[in-house]
Amino acid sequence: MSADIVAAMRAIVGDNAVLEPAEISKRSAGMWRFDTLRGAALVRPSSTEQVSEVMRWCHAHDVAVVTHGGLTGLVHGADAQPDDVILSLERMRAIEAIDPLQRTATVQAGVVLQTLQEEVDKHDLAFPLDLGARGTATLGGNAATNAGGNRVIRYGMTRDMVLGVEVVLADGTIVSSLNQLIKNNTGYDLKHLFIGSEGTLGIITRLVLRLREKPRATNMAFAGVDSFDALAQLLKHMDRSLGGTLSAFEVMWRSFYQLVTTPPAKGRPPVTSDHPYYVLIESQGADQDLDSQRFNAAMESALEAGLIADAAIAQSADDCHAFWALRDDVGQVMQGGMPVVFDISLPIAAMERYANTLRETLAAEISEHKLWIFGHLGDGNLHVVVQVKPMEYLALRPKVEALVYGPLAECNGSVSAEHGIGLEKKPYLHLSRSPAELAVMTTLKTALDPKGLLNPGKIF
Repeated sequence: MSADIVAAMRAIVGDNAVLEPAEISKRSAGMWRFDTLRGAALVRPSSTEQVSEVMRWCHAHDVAVVTHGGLTGLVHGADAQPDDVILSLERMRAIEAIDPLQRTATVQAGVVLQTLQEEVDKHDLAFPLDLGARGTATLGGNAATNAGGNRVIRYGMTRDMVLGVEVVLADGTIVSSLNQLIKNNTGYDLKHLFIGSEGTLGIITRLVLRLREKPRATNMAFAGVDSFDALAQLLKHMDRSLGGTLSAFEVMWRSFYQLVTTPPAKGRPPVTSDHPYYVLIESQGADQDLDSQRFNAAMESALEAGLIADAAIAQSADDCHAFWALRDDVGQVMQGGMPVVFDISLPIAAMERYANTLRETLAAEISEHKLWIFGHLGDGNLHVVVQVKPMEYLALRPKVEALVYGPLAECNGSVSAEHGIGLEKKPYLHLSRSPAELAVMTTLKTALDPKGLLNPGKIF
């Protein structure tokens, strides 16, 4: 069967655009993956029309298809079985148009996030989605998982930056809804069916993205905070004082701050490491002098009110880069063990109690481990990492998951803030979604993919 699939795919996209199983297994699956990629064939179409032809053949022959972007996902949402076709969008990397007046970009789904950021910068524009995997993550993958990232507090999730999409359905039908308008209230907004659907309802091949004017001024600070209550009040204070220019509010518990500021990590502490909490604060505006005055005044009043205990204010672009480098140095959690990585949402008011309870239950039930917490507190999103011994990883992972996810239901939290469900979080979806919601999701899946060929087994 694999040979038949390879031959059929080569007839559609060409000999050099298809990899056989032995070649697939040699490809990197990303830093968080510890298994080998597998599939009957990996096909690399170069256009929406070729994607459509691939899907028509697979639909006719009941072959499942798993779409690959940059493979930066953390929930095994791109895992394929040996008999599946992997459809990689790595040859669909054209930035087709940038409209500086309408402030839109029309792109193919395989365009890498950082590539678009750099290209629109030439037009004095910005695409504000930003995350640590910017150099690898693709825009189609960002949309398929509704990625969040560092500046959600100001610009929203990926969903808020997509104006239109072109999608190939399971039977090969092309649905082109490349809307260029911010306001278009003409019936169902079909793009929202596919954004965040993790490739289970259709394959996003092209997008129209909303751009913003490039900020003319950036101000940043890194502060130590002595209580969680002060941290929550600091968020409100800075948001109110900065008049809508607050663009990031990234919090680290002390253990994570110490991890990324202690060798072998390359980062150095901008403030002392004896505070329980640390926060990276960023403001983006239009006038460096006026915005700096307002930012400094807000920090000074926060210090006077006892909301911060110590702070370093960036004096240059290099300082800003160094601050963000600390936040982005998540790879340090690989030191000395195996990390179990979580991405949760919960009300800010519940965070301190949740973190304290988790620390206690882990200490009682997991003999040897390390716990790190950090994330987008302004968005209600925390990243939790529990590191265990490599030889205990498989045995302990289900127990760790139960301890992390279990308390979320009672505080109306979510098991996934921005990483999606994939295979990894599927058993816990019921903690965040009601039976009625799950029934509607299943109805949509059945309507658009009745054979269950698109990314099968994910989410449900």
